[in-house]
Amino acid sequence: MDKITSGQRAVETAACCCVDVGTIIDNRDCRAEWQGHFASEAAAQAMLDALRCKAQAVASEPCEIDATILAESDGYALRASVDFCCQAEAMIFQLALR
Repeated sequence: MDKITSGQRAVETAACCCVDVGTIIDNRDCRAEWQGHFASEAAAQAMLDALRCKAQAVASEPCEIDATILAESDGYALRASVDFCCQAEAMIFQLALR
């Protein structure tokens, strides 16, 4: 199997679809983003509180959460991003939201 060096992307071998985990989880993308639309500001705030709880449950170190709730003509938009200390935590957080 070809060895992957820093800066290269995943390369599959001709024999199988195997890749080194380090080429997928390389700690370059430690941010998880989420957005949603709600009928009320209270509902948007409740979702933001739930996102904060989930993020804190996943994080091994304090994570930075940046969120905005914006009034729109048909409700409220919530946009949130969470910066974790490692990419694995961001992935776990995203999977927990499914």
